[in-house]
Amino acid sequence: MNRPVGTATRGTTNPNRLRRMDRWIAATHGPAMRRSETPVAVDLGYGAAPWTAVELLQRLRTADPRCEVVGIEIDPARVAAAKPYEREGLSFRHGGFEVPLPARPTLIRAANVLRQYDEGEVAAVWARLCARLAPGGLLVEGTCDEIGRRHAWVALGPQGPRTVTFATRLGSLERPSDLAERLPKALIHRNVPGEPVHAFLRDFDRAWAAAAPYASLGARQRWIKAAGDLAGDWPLADDRRRWRQGEVTVNWAALAPNSV
Repeated sequence: MNRPVGTATRGTTNPNRLRRMDRWIAATHGPAMRRSETPVAVDLGYGAAPWTAVELLQRLRTADPRCEVVGIEIDPARVAAAKPYEREGLSFRHGGFEVPLPARPTLIRAANVLRQYDEGEVAAVWARLCARLAPGGLLVEGTCDEIGRRHAWVALGPQGPRTVTFATRLGSLERPSDLAERLPKALIHRNVPGEPVHAFLRDFDRAWAAAAPYASLGARQRWIKAAGDLAGDWPLADDRRRWRQGEVTVNWAALAPNSV
């Protein structure tokens, strides 16, 4: 057996940590999964406990009851620990960025994996994972905090990155730029003046401040108002239906680092 590609991560995990990412995937990628003859999703680098893979199966099956999930871990001890949780539609196997499956998956989710790599390694990993996707497949790569209050992720297809999504529990948010600490590895070191992601978060903070009168109606209404104003200057890829969930998605081209 060939050695898996990649290195073991810290493996930190908690139940419901990835619920916001799961919810977005089911809503936006559900139609593509339903069109697939064999909808298979990969939870890549699920960590020391299998909770995220178990939950991904539950949530994706709301979009397509045929969906199967394979948890892939580079640490064989973690795979052995997850085996008792296998059931119909859910399995675990040893592997890494090579994604050792006989067929190409419809979805690969890599959450809190590349954060522990160097920025210079990201593009090659993205390319490798995207090359494993089925036609119409999706790679979701990003980061969240330990209890799933704040997320940011990049969605990629076989041709490369498409969008960046910011998602949060609105009651815990002081300002949108608080999400900067959870930017994916490709962007987290680019949150400096002169870079597009810095300008985006600056403008989001300004729109949030201008929407302060809406706070009396609740944080959700304030977020929706701020996102609507932001859409006048930035190419947002979603609308009020997703903003209500505490999300904002922007086209990747608008936030791509200057050197890319």
